[in-house]
Amino acid sequence: MSAENGTPPPGPTPDPIRFFGTTWLNHDNGYTPRRIAVAIGSLVTAAAACLVLRLAYQGLQIAAIGGFVSLLMIVMFAICSAMAFRHTWDGFTRRPDPDRQASLRGLLAIGFVGSLLAYFFRSLTEAPGEKLHRGEYEAARKRHEKSTTRRSGNPSKKRR
Repeated sequence: MSAENGTPPPGPTPDPIRFFGTTWLNHDNGYTPRRIAVAIGSLVTAAAACLVLRLAYQGLQIAAIGGFVSLLMIVMFAICSAMAFRHTWDGFTRRPDPDRQASLRGLLAIGFVGSLLAYFFRSLTEAPGEKLHRGEYEAARKRHEKSTTRRSGNPSKKRR
């Protein structure tokens, strides 16, 4: 918004990113501490989630359900976490298909540790999704500039 009259600036506005707002655009207003906090927060949350999964596994061992089911649980969480990591990582560079996103909701819920780790690793280099948002914002600015610049005069009557 403009300080003089409270109107938004002309042209496209950047989309906010979760936990960062629009600070990713100019890396201002606490961008670096936010990135550090997001990295630490996602890593701590992933560690806590692994602890909860460990307790669940111990509960299955106490219930003596058998080695096959225990192995199946470990493999399921490992595969779902790997797929969730890949899906989340890809989501930082391109918009996910909404239909595919809806169909993978259960898998992503099971593999939440992978999503948290993807968030951690991406926040070490940039705000998660910053590259995608920056590319979209730059393209929107170029389209806006192109649509607002006008030619003056007839180009065929230029002096030589």
